[in-house]
Amino acid sequence: MLEIKRPVSAPLSPEQAAAIQEICSRYQVQTGGLLPALHQVQSACGNWLPMEALQLVSREMQVPYAYLYGVIGFYTMFSVSPRGKYIIRMCESPPCHIWGAVDLVQVVKRELGIKKVGETTEDGLFTLEHTACLGCCEVSPVMQINEVLFGRLTPERIKTVVNDYRAGNVPDYRTLPRTTNPLSDYTASGDELVLFANVDQIDPLSLDEYQARGGYEALKKALSMTSEEVVNVVKDSGLRGRGGAGFPTGLKWSFTLPSPIFPKYIVCNADEGEPGTIKDRYIMEGDPHKVLEGMAIAGYAVKANFGYIYVRGEYYLCMHRLNHAIKDAVAKGLLGDNIMGAGFNFHIQVQTGGGSYVCGEETALIESIQGQRGNPRVKPPFPGQVGVWYKPTIVNNVESLSSVPGIILNGSEWYKAKGTPDTAGTKILQIVGHVNKPGVVEANLGMPLKELIDKYGGGVREGRTLKSVQPGGASVGFLLPEHLNTIIEHNALWQVEGGLGSGTFMVMDDTTCVIDVVKCLLYFFQHESCGFCLPCRKGTRVLYELICKVADGKGTQKDLDRMLSLSKTMADSANCALGWSPYSFIKTTQERFKREYDAHLAGKCATGACKAAHH
Repeated sequence: MLEIKRPVSAPLSPEQAAAIQEICSRYQVQTGGLLPALHQVQSACGNWLPMEALQLVSREMQVPYAYLYGVIGFYTMFSVSPRGKYIIRMCESPPCHIWGAVDLVQVVKRELGIKKVGETTEDGLFTLEHTACLGCCEVSPVMQINEVLFGRLTPERIKTVVNDYRAGNVPDYRTLPRTTNPLSDYTASGDELVLFANVDQIDPLSLDEYQARGGYEALKKALSMTSEEVVNVVKDSGLRGRGGAGFPTGLKWSFTLPSPIFPKYIVCNADEGEPGTIKDRYIMEGDPHKVLEGMAIAGYAVKANFGYIYVRGEYYLCMHRLNHAIKDAVAKGLLGDNIMGAGFNFHIQVQTGGGSYVCGEETALIESIQGQRGNPRVKPPFPGQVGVWYKPTIVNNVESLSSVPGIILNGSEWYKAKGTPDTAGTKILQIVGHVNKPGVVEANLGMPLKELIDKYGGGVREGRTLKSVQPGGASVGFLLPEHLNTIIEHNALWQVEGGLGSGTFMVMDDTTCVIDVVKCLLYFFQHESCGFCLPCRKGTRVLYELICKVADGKGTQKDLDRMLSLSKTMADSANCALGWSPYSFIKTTQERFKREYDAHLAGKCATGACKAAHH
């Protein structure tokens, strides 16, 4: 939760005032235009929002000033005090943390000549900020300067990058081929690709190249079917949501199709904020039309005519390419009104996030689209009946929607033949942390975890042994080497108190202190709690205070017992999954790494990661 800051006053120049008025008039006519407008206004004011700018936005967009200020206070990417020309965001999520991000923050501070995070350099060039996961964990540790990401940081690389910016050598993110690595850097599975078939094989800005490889043929086929037939093909395919929960996609659609309430909406959840999760970015940057085609098919399936793609605010290149693709598809009659002459209308709008992990939760995301604070709604009712603008809404992940064109073209049996009876299809698996080759692979579900680590991750980094794996994301239990033969699917991972989640796997070697990682995770959850419900608002804070006590060598067994009972209470009573999250990793680490916890209770950290404890 953010500290409340009073907006700083700074008179606007005539040029800035004119720019803000133009931005407001453009976004005023756009439903859900508030967050995108605020991003543009902040850019026009030099990376922050002075009081005068907020007052002008309030007048022009007819939004009460107090409401506007309440919205801004929720999102980390907005600032009401002056910042530098370049904002350096240092990632502090678990995958970067276990690669030494804490020490690198000290390097950046020395290089900039500042004393603390949040400060701006004397020349006004740089402001240093912490950020939660940047979605580029395959190149951890990472930092982002304005729109451009720099990974595999070392003290020398930090110095080189900062000096380049000082000298005016600033890359334009729109001209970069991709944010991180080409797929050729990774070992391919050999399985038939559903999601990555076009990535790095076509120019992502070329609609012609997408169509030359069968693009929009699935939409054409869907338009020759009934909505019910489309829903049934997706239902029969066994496709389960790829965002984390794994709910059957076709089943979700079947609940909304019969609703007599219109308009209906499709929302593509591209708020990829789960630490370790890097899959959706590859699709949006490398094959944006596949996302649009999947959304249009979903729209036809449930009789929706409008879609939003909610992209996390740090994914600038994704937004650029999606907007370009939308424009080209509309110009060619593949989106917009009367698509392919079939009488079906479907429009898509890209929505910008503002830096909030909880907005990955579907109802929080919906609130954010509506220009509100991203507090998750109480469910039921579910979005399928009461969603965006309180109308029936389907919310699906980027990877889920991008699987749909292949399913429609090739049929449900083709898709079901990939994967396992529990979890059909291919999945983008992400392997991060202490492996020789962090990265991504699209493969049929069902491979053993050991194969993912050894074959696709290149094994645990040289000279080290495996200590633990956290599968599925930050909210999942920790596995041991004895669990390496577990196959990758929802049910098998659940049986060993893990989870498939978003399909990310964070590997930790024997240099890792589990208590230090749990402390990092709990810091993340207490920082990202929206504060809407008491169990999470208070509970995440107390859990973090308790783990700090343990890490410092000052904890007791009662503190550990309290962590377990409190996290269980949160799992039973919190409003959304953020509050449910800590229980699984607190329970599994206390059970599976009891000796390590006991050592901390005795004031010892074997690895030295917990510097306050003796080692």
